[in-house]
Amino acid sequence: MASASISINRIARSFASAVLSAVPLAIIGSLLYAAFFIKWEPQIAVLKTPPIERRDLFYGVVSPSASVVWAVGSYGKIVRSDDGGASWAVQSDPLTAHLQSIAAWDAQRAVAVGNGGVVIVTGDGGKTWTPVKAPRSEVANKLMRVRAYPGGFAWAVGEYGAVLRSTDFGATWTRVIPAKDQAWNDIFFLGQDGWLVGEFGQMLRTGDGGATWTEMPSPVDSSLMSVAFRDPLDGVAVGLSGVVLVTADGGASWTQAPPMTREHLNSVIWDGAHWIAVGDKGMRVVGDADGAHWTGGRISEQDLAWRTQILKVGKRYFLAGANLSVLDGGRLLTFGRD
Repeated sequence: MASASISINRIARSFASAVLSAVPLAIIGSLLYAAFFIKWEPQIAVLKTPPIERRDLFYGVVSPSASVVWAVGSYGKIVRSDDGGASWAVQSDPLTAHLQSIAAWDAQRAVAVGNGGVVIVTGDGGKTWTPVKAPRSEVANKLMRVRAYPGGFAWAVGEYGAVLRSTDFGATWTRVIPAKDQAWNDIFFLGQDGWLVGEFGQMLRTGDGGATWTEMPSPVDSSLMSVAFRDPLDGVAVGLSGVVLVTADGGASWTQAPPMTREHLNSVIWDGAHWIAVGDKGMRVVGDADGAHWTGGRISEQDLAWRTQILKVGKRYFLAGANLSVLDGGRLLTFGRD
């Protein structure tokens, strides 16, 4: 019995040894099979580019509804939000010129303008943008601002005296004022009444929908960058070196407000209760309804970015410029950074 037990143990050890010897051969065989018959697919991690990057500059912003917001800027960048800025998507632009301004008739139809006289339009919410022809000069063609009005009307202004009008949702444009060696920076309409401001403190107004224009007296000779009216009589224009001009007679005369800053002011709006202007180094000035009293300060002490436009949407304010931000209840949120 003892010899039989020893034989069985020897057989077991021999079997285990054979199995262990075969294991490396099996591993080698598997590797050879994989090398010759299995095609390896490289696994490459794809980093998704965020819709708004730190390097992006945004010069114009518009909101045709409480939820829809468009912004345009450097190198033809166009972004859109359909949830009030909670999320953004990049829209394809066939051009790479810097876009200075955007205006919209509704959530589907919009127009953007920019460097080199570029004009692009969309009729499908920005799924596609189409370049359209606009009158150009032989000298300079940068378009600074575009505004849209009911019925398909739009106005665009820019370098070398460009004042362009469209009556068909931006499909075609005509020049309404002869070219001149001076830029217009902004245009604003209330019904048939309209106002123009530009370089060297120059100002024009119309009472017949832009068919004819007359010069307004200006108390400054520095560039005016933005103009807005809350009714046909009361308006404000702002410009370089912190200039703030106020009128109570439709622009027939203007009074300069006491200086609150030396920083350039680039955009002014009437928000329903106050005049608000923004500009360089995060500067903001606020005026009362009649423009008699103004205060100045920074939007946020943590943000000294230059601003090209302010836009009120509901109770919030969207800001374009060195970044795209929203001011909500005193808190400044910068998209793509916060």
